[in-house]
This record gives sequence, structure tokens and C-alpha cells, in this order.
Amino acid sequence: MVDKAAVLESLIIVEDPEMKISVIDLGLIYDVKIDDLHAEIDMTLTSPGCPIAPELMAAVHRAALLTEGLESVHVNLTFSPLWDPKIHASEDGKFELGIF
Repeated sequence: MVDKAAVLESLIIVEDPEMKISVIDLGLIYDVKIDDLHAEIDMTLTSPGCPIAPELMAAVHRAALLTEGLESVHVNLTFSPLWDPKIHASEDGKFELGIF
């Protein structure tokens, strides 16, 4: 059975192309819901006007499909709440961003 942790592990390879930091460490993945063989991923962007939104969402979709046991994935884009690196980024992400 697929779990949230397995999907998140698959997503660690996806980097924001401008920052070169994983979407996991940036805290751009807000939630992952699993329903049998399907995953719903709620994600955000570093800014609502981010020009690489389609590229980043597609990369998240492709990486999540690499999770063993998943057959389908849907990526939902949300800006609620707005991304704040001080709140959402991991400790490693904050370090990479220079937030101490």
C-alpha cells in the first residue's frame, strides 16, 4: 500500500529550477492524500506569478508517478496559505535560503 511518506520521498528529486532547492525542502508541497492507487498533491509556488508553474507542476506529477504502487496523480495548485519560507521550508531549506 502506498503512503504519504513514499510519495514525499519520490518528490525529493524535484527542484525549483531557479533556486536549485527541492520542493520538499522549500515546503512547496502542502499535502498528499492517497486514495487506493491515486494521489492528490496540494502544492504551492514561491510566488503566485511564478513563470515556471506549469514546468514545476509537471515535474511533481512525473516524480510522484515514480512511487511504487501509484497509478495516477493529480497536482492541485493552491496559494492558501501563501508560501512563506520562514514557516514552510525545512531546516535544510532555510539554511540553503540563508534564513537563520
